Amino acid sequence: MIATKEDLQKYLHIENGLYHPPTGIKKIIYSFRNDNNYLRWKLVKQLRVQEYCFNNRNRNILFRLKFEIETRKLNKLELKLGIEINGASFQEGLMIYHTNGIVVNGDARIGKNCKLHGSNVIGNMGTDLGVPTIGDNVRLGAGAKVLGNVRIADNVKIGAGAVVLHDCLEEGALLIGIPAEIHRSNK
Repeated sequence: MIATKEDLQKYLHIENGLYHPPTGIKKIIYSFRNDNNYLRWKLVKQLRVQEYCFNNRNRNILFRLKFEIETRKLNKLELKLGIEINGASFQEGLMIYHTNGIVVNGDARIGKNCKLHGSNVIGNMGTDLGVPTIGDNVRLGAGAKVLGNVRIADNVKIGAGAVVLHDCLEEGALLIGIPAEIHRSNK
C-alpha cells in the first residue's frame, strides 16, 4: 500500500528499473510517437500516483481534488491502452509486457514482481465475488486467466492461454491447460 511519498518513490524506483523509461530528447520523441514502451511505463507510474492520492484523499480537500485529477488521467490512459487495472492490487515490481485486454479486479491481491504478458484476466467467476490471491514472482503468459477465489503460491508460472480455476499451493509450479493443472514443479 502506497501511503507516503517515500512509499511512492520506492515503488517508482523499483519499477523504473524494469521499464527503463526514456529521458531527455528520447522522452519527447517517444511521447510524440506514443511508443508502447513509454506508454506502459506511463501507465504503471500513473497507477502508483493514483494509488498514493487515493490513500490520502481524506487528508484534505487538495488531496481529494488531486485524487480526482489523477484518476481521470489514469482512466484516459487505460482506455487508450485497452486495460482495466487497479494499481492497489499489486505490490511493487509490476511488469506489463503487452497491455491490450488486461483486466484485474480491484479486490484481487497480487504479490511482488508480477509479470503480465497481455490479454490477462485476474478476477471473479461471475457467480460470486471471490477473487484471486497471487503470491510473489508470478508470471502470467499471454491470454492466461486466474478466476475465482483461488490462491496461487510464489514463483508460479501460468502458461499462455491457461485458465486457473483452482488453488495452486506448490511453489515454483508451471500451470497449463483449461482448466489449468500443474505440469511440473521446482520442488
